Amino acid sequence: MPVFDIARRALFMLEPETAHGASIAALKSGLVPACRMRPDPRLAVTVAGLRFPNPLGLAAGYDKNAEVPQAILRLGFGFTEVGTLTPKPQAGNPRPRIFRLVEDEAVINRLGFNNEGHEAALRRLSAPRGEGIVGVNIGANKDTVDRIGDYVAGIRRFAGLASYFTVNISSPNTPGLRDLQARDSLAALLSATLGARDEEALRHGRGVPVFLKIAPDLTEEGMDDIAAEILSHRLDGLIVSNTTLARDGLTDRQQANEAGGLSGKPLFRRSTAVLARMRKRIGTALPIIGVGGISSAETALEKIRAGADLVQLYSSMVYGGPGLPGEIVKGLARSLDRLGVASISDLRGIETERWAAEAL
Repeated sequence: MPVFDIARRALFMLEPETAHGASIAALKSGLVPACRMRPDPRLAVTVAGLRFPNPLGLAAGYDKNAEVPQAILRLGFGFTEVGTLTPKPQAGNPRPRIFRLVEDEAVINRLGFNNEGHEAALRRLSAPRGEGIVGVNIGANKDTVDRIGDYVAGIRRFAGLASYFTVNISSPNTPGLRDLQARDSLAALLSATLGARDEEALRHGRGVPVFLKIAPDLTEEGMDDIAAEILSHRLDGLIVSNTTLARDGLTDRQQANEAGGLSGKPLFRRSTAVLARMRKRIGTALPIIGVGGISSAETALEKIRAGADLVQLYSSMVYGGPGLPGEIVKGLARSLDRLGVASISDLRGIETERWAAEAL
């Protein structure tokens, strides 16, 4: 897209967070053209009672305040996820806090759940909007004295509006947050959030699916513990994974020294290996959304082969632009033509063993 090449050069002259704000403004204004393509029934996936028109979603972190979910869906995504949302507004960590690693097609961020809080997002999501699957990613305020209570508050606040929830305990940018991945803490968190979901289901007449988002930096023991707790609770799915603290194989060594979570192409191998290992641990029944390093139809398809039902991207949009989701979805359809496969779900997990054997 020559127009995007020009726009990207202009955006890359801006500080990354300013450029992010400019892209949100462009989506709000309608300047970004919608993706025009017919839905392909072979790409539709049903997960947790929801029918996704295609398996590609936008991960949380871009539309933090639920400002443009419908504009995002018009880019060709099958679903989108807003947040991370915390009960109270919070500024996050000091700027600068986003760094482009251009040679690596990667991003490091240490944002720290900066968002306008539940009430601002609730007003936006309550406004009349079109159809489409919009998940709500919930977290805890940095200064909270009751982290689990913050997650419960998110469930209760958005139960009437969310297509699904993501319980985000895997960001590396809120001190102590990943401690909730420890077995005892996770058991308490899942019991509280799923209990709140079930209570709200009685009020709203529908139980909203709840997914758990985990880190790619887990030990084998940590994966064992998470799998055990997932299987002992009525969780609806797993999201693998958030950003990594690892810095393996980066070309841009200067930016690599920045603190925060790394996303983009360098995360692909690690996140896909963890996905496959979790698939082996939890079995075939529970859905998994694969995230990390997706930048093409081929990488999206590889996540599915490793065991994902759905996939999400974010950082590759920085480098590929708003036309990328449409290109990936069309590429997935072409892959099905080439392989002679009737449904993309038929490819799920056919390479789980190979990816699970990848070294971390």
